[in-house]
Amino acid sequence: MPIPQDFHSPTQVTARERAYVQLQRWIIDGTLEPGEKLSDGELAEALGVSRTPVREALQLLEVQGFVEMHRGRDTRVTLIEQEDILKVYPPLAALQALAGELALPMIRADQIEALRNINAEFARMIDQHQPFRAMEVDEQFHNLIVDLADNPYVTSYISTLQMHIRRLKYVFLRQPVALTRESVAVHAAIIEGFERRDSDAVARTLRQNWLRPMNELYAVIGQSGQTGN
Repeated sequence: MPIPQDFHSPTQVTARERAYVQLQRWIIDGTLEPGEKLSDGELAEALGVSRTPVREALQLLEVQGFVEMHRGRDTRVTLIEQEDILKVYPPLAALQALAGELALPMIRADQIEALRNINAEFARMIDQHQPFRAMEVDEQFHNLIVDLADNPYVTSYISTLQMHIRRLKYVFLRQPVALTRESVAVHAAIIEGFERRDSDAVARTLRQNWLRPMNELYAVIGQSGQTGN
């Protein structure tokens, strides 16, 4: 079970939180691969903590669907399949649409301008062929809308689903799905919907923004023949 030696640990957090954050990151980026057996002793040694916070972190990751704990046997990273794409994206699309509807009554002109500036940076990253940075800016765009919705439950569920989607991209592709100018145009349509105070347009376009890459990713993975087994 190879573990990087140069990772950065968060500061001023409990041992359990530190273990949870780092293990989750390793699962998302594929350092800990689907189906891999996890040793709480090895993980504890690598993280510089005792086994107890590692076990507590694994229990939380099990609740989130990242690991499977077989009592008395072993703990493994959850397998992922092509069909998982069709299970994760639709609820995220629905929640993102809801976030847009909740944000619309409260969004200010300067916040709409902030979305426009983020989208411009998104376009630059695509033109410069920097897909990872483009993915980060894309998340910044949507996170601003989620923050404006000001609903902690929506924020929590969206955050968890986004982590699973990021894991799908890393594990199956080792890079994000190709981002194109069409993504920039969809963002522009979302911004226009906010400017017009058109709730239906905002919700519809936000939903489209997530369902289109779902179909693209599903097709790419199907062509590659990769599975979580």
